[in-house]
Amino acid sequence: MAIESISVVIPAKNEQASIGTLVQEILQLDCVQEVVVVDDGSTDQTGEVARSAGARVVRHQVSMGNGAAIKRGAREALADWVLFMDADGQHQPAEINLLVQAAAESDMVVGARDAQGQASIWRRGANGFYNWFASKVTEYPIKDLTSGFRLVRREKFVQFLHLLPNGFSYPTTSTMAFLRSGYNVSFVPVNVLKREGKSHIRPIKDGFRFLIIIFKIATLYAPLKVFVPVAIFHFVLGLIRYAYTFSTDGTFTNMSALLMVTSVQIFLIGLVSEQITSLVYGKTD
Repeated sequence: MAIESISVVIPAKNEQASIGTLVQEILQLDCVQEVVVVDDGSTDQTGEVARSAGARVVRHQVSMGNGAAIKRGAREALADWVLFMDADGQHQPAEINLLVQAAAESDMVVGARDAQGQASIWRRGANGFYNWFASKVTEYPIKDLTSGFRLVRREKFVQFLHLLPNGFSYPTTSTMAFLRSGYNVSFVPVNVLKREGKSHIRPIKDGFRFLIIIFKIATLYAPLKVFVPVAIFHFVLGLIRYAYTFSTDGTFTNMSALLMVTSVQIFLIGLVSEQITSLVYGKTD
């Protein structure tokens, strides 16, 4: 079924240099019903520039984070389909139609960047690891886990707002949440341009946060896939320790017992996590 109209949601913080032109170009597309700019506590004229260009602007008085802006925009959107994109000029409005065309049989369409579309070697390596790890956990080929350029069915996306972090990496959470619930997710190759202004991502601090998020989502998506290997690792260590001490001293040491008991505890925690996950996603079916 063809999509007749979409709401475009743009989280923006201090993006006055690019937001006006971006909004104007988006509004020229026939499929766009509205542009909602969420001004996340900007200290420049981002909100005023966006409003003058034709966007509907909602504002956070203080910066609450990219994820909080995304959640606010999803609640404010009027159309059945919502397209999220960055305000820094990387995403090209002309490529919105590519995502719209691919949405006929999908619940989420992600604009997948190639390696050249990553901001730096560090980012390319990190995103490559995230894509690989998430693909292993979900057993689904994820081509770009962290892309902020995506089109979603609003009624399905709002089911997961309580899972989304207020900071960065709403794309990671939403992609894996959609897959966990059995919704259709597709990836469309897109080109990205060099961003305008300064990135708000801090490589070391946010890199560590992304790593925590990926493990958090892995345990939220399929806990036993995380807990079982860790439990087996500890149990094998306990067996190796026991075999060594028994062959040398004929004893079963406290360390061997501790490792084996720890492995059982980890496994049981995984079982409890699996049940909690089933209950969480059961509410969204």
